[in-house]
Amino acid sequence: MSINLTSSSYLVLGLIGLRGPSSSYQLKRAADRSIGYFWPFPHSQLYGEPRRLAEAGLLAESAESGGRRRRTYSLTDKGREALREWLREPEADVYQIRDEAELKLFFSELGDESTVRRLAEARVAFHRGRLAEFKRTMDRLGGIPDLEQRLAPLVLGVRVELASLAFWSDVLSGGLAAARARMGDLAEALTD
Repeated sequence: MSINLTSSSYLVLGLIGLRGPSSSYQLKRAADRSIGYFWPFPHSQLYGEPRRLAEAGLLAESAESGGRRRRTYSLTDKGREALREWLREPEADVYQIRDEAELKLFFSELGDESTVRRLAEARVAFHRGRLAEFKRTMDRLGGIPDLEQRLAPLVLGVRVELASLAFWSDVLSGGLAAARARMGDLAEALTD
């Protein structure tokens, strides 16, 4: 059976490839602690997608005979090859950031006088919290050599969070004019 593989398909195949045999619940917990920080997706896909991949022969499925009858999925040779093919392809998609705060900032002139300040205060707190989470993760896992490649997205995440924190801090301390002024500094740096 040939099926269309999506990013959610590869997410499931990759998590099982790294973790070994997993139930949908275990996949959800693993995603929450790892890729969920940089790849938001509906967690309900972790329940339907493994079954679909098993029907296509990319995962093997086993079920407990008693109790909760939990289903566990493991990667087949065909699934491992599909994952490897996907990893070999260069990525050509547009980089996306879907931040509802940016959408609210865009429309903020339609709000009241305190809209931007409230938004900036909330975003500064949010990005500081994310950086604290990332630091705890790095402290816990950073010394494990086998995880170096898996931690690389965390390093990128820290850099994105630092840039976002700097932006929203500028907005909070000096309003949009301060953030815009900082943009001039960045434009100069890009031409060097």
